[in-house]
Amino acid sequence: MRGGNLWQLGQSITRRLAQAEKKNITRRCFASDADLKKTALYDFHVAHGGKMVPFAGWSMPIQYKDSIMDSTLNCRENGSLFDVAHMCGLSLKGKDCIPFLEKLVIADVAGLAPGTGCLTVFTNEKGGAIDDSVITKVTDEHIYVVVNAGCRDKDLAHIEEHMKAFTSKGGDVSWHIHDERSLLALQGPLAAPVLQHLTKEDLSKMYFSDFHVLDINGATCYLTRTGYTGEDGFEISVPSENAVDLAKAILEKSEGKIRLTGLGARDSLRLEAGLCLYGNDMEQHITPIEAGLTWAVGKRRRAEGGFLGADVILKQIESGPSIRRVGIFSSGPPARGHSEIQNDKGENIGEVTSGGFSPCLKKNIAMGYVKSGNHKAGTKLKIVIRGKAYDGAVTKMPFVATKYYKP
Repeated sequence: MRGGNLWQLGQSITRRLAQAEKKNITRRCFASDADLKKTALYDFHVAHGGKMVPFAGWSMPIQYKDSIMDSTLNCRENGSLFDVAHMCGLSLKGKDCIPFLEKLVIADVAGLAPGTGCLTVFTNEKGGAIDDSVITKVTDEHIYVVVNAGCRDKDLAHIEEHMKAFTSKGGDVSWHIHDERSLLALQGPLAAPVLQHLTKEDLSKMYFSDFHVLDINGATCYLTRTGYTGEDGFEISVPSENAVDLAKAILEKSEGKIRLTGLGARDSLRLEAGLCLYGNDMEQHITPIEAGLTWAVGKRRRAEGGFLGADVILKQIESGPSIRRVGIFSSGPPARGHSEIQNDKGENIGEVTSGGFSPCLKKNIAMGYVKSGNHKAGTKLKIVIRGKAYDGAVTKMPFVATKYYKP
C-alpha cells in the first residue's frame, strides 16, 4: 500500500471532525472531490460512519466511529474488515506467463506450488523497487497479481511495455485487469471462524499464502490467506456486485466483534508488523536488499539472476548494502517520516520513513534507513524531532509478533 503517514492523517481527521460537528458540517465534505473514484462499498462506508478522505485517487475511509487506537486493538483481539478495492488485481495467462513475470520480479515463481503465492518486488534496471506485490501461481499458465493503488498506473505501464517486447518475440502471455472485482481484507483471530460460516470449503486446511477459487456467500471468489496486519486473515476478491452483501454477511456472522476498519488503523497495524509501505519505506531508489527483503529473492534467482537490476541486487547479497531498514523504539514525541537519525555522537546516519505511537505496545515505534554498521539490535540512536534530539534504539521487527496460520 502507498501513501503518507495514515495514522497521523487519521488523528488530524479526528480533530477536524470534532471541529466540523460544532459547525454542523456533514462528513461528506471530506469526499467532495468529484474526480475521486469510489469503490463498490462507498455508500456502505458512509452509512456506517466512515470518514472519507482522498487516497491514491480514491475516496476511502480513514476511520469509522471508533478511534484508530480502538480499531487497531480490536483487529488484534477480534477482527477487522477492510475495503481494499482501490488496489489492482490482474491475471497473467499463457504458457509463458511464468518466464515473463520472472523477468520483472525477484521471486522464484516457477518454484511455487500451484495454489500458493508469496510477496515479491518489481524491480527496475538499477535494482530499485518499482512496487511490492503479492503474486499467486494459480496454475502453471495463470498467475494472479495484486499491485498497490498508488502504483497502479506505473505498474501497468511497466508490465505492458515488457509484455509487448516479450510477445513480439513469440512469447505466449496475455493479461486481464480485474476491474470487475472488489477486494476485501478480513483480518484478526476471528477471521477464519467467521468466514467459515460463509463457505463449504474447510479453511483449516488452507495455510498462509494459499490461494483458492471458491464460493463464499453465493459468489465465486478468489481467496488468499494473507494480509497487511501481521494477523491471520484473508484477502477476498469478490465480484463487485456481490461486495456489499459479503461485507454485510461477515459483519453479521461476527455478531459485532469484527468491525469495519479504515486506512488509519491499517497503517498502525502494518507498522506494528514491521511491513513496508511503498512510497514511505520503499521507493524506486531503494533495493529489496536495503529494505530487508533478501529472503524474498528465491534461491534459484540468486544463482541465475535474469530479472531487472539483478547485477546490483546479487552484488548486494554477496557484499552487503550500504544502508539498511531498521526498527526503532524512541522516546519523546512519535517520530515521523523524514525525521533525522543520528548516532550517539550526533552524526547523521539516516532517516525515519514511517513512525507513530503503537496502540498495542503503548510506546513509540518507527522504521527507517541507517548506514550499515548502525543496524544491529540494541544500537543507540538519536531521533531529531522539531530540532530536538530524543533517545532511541534499534530493535528487531516485527514490533508485535505475527500470527500467520502455518502448518
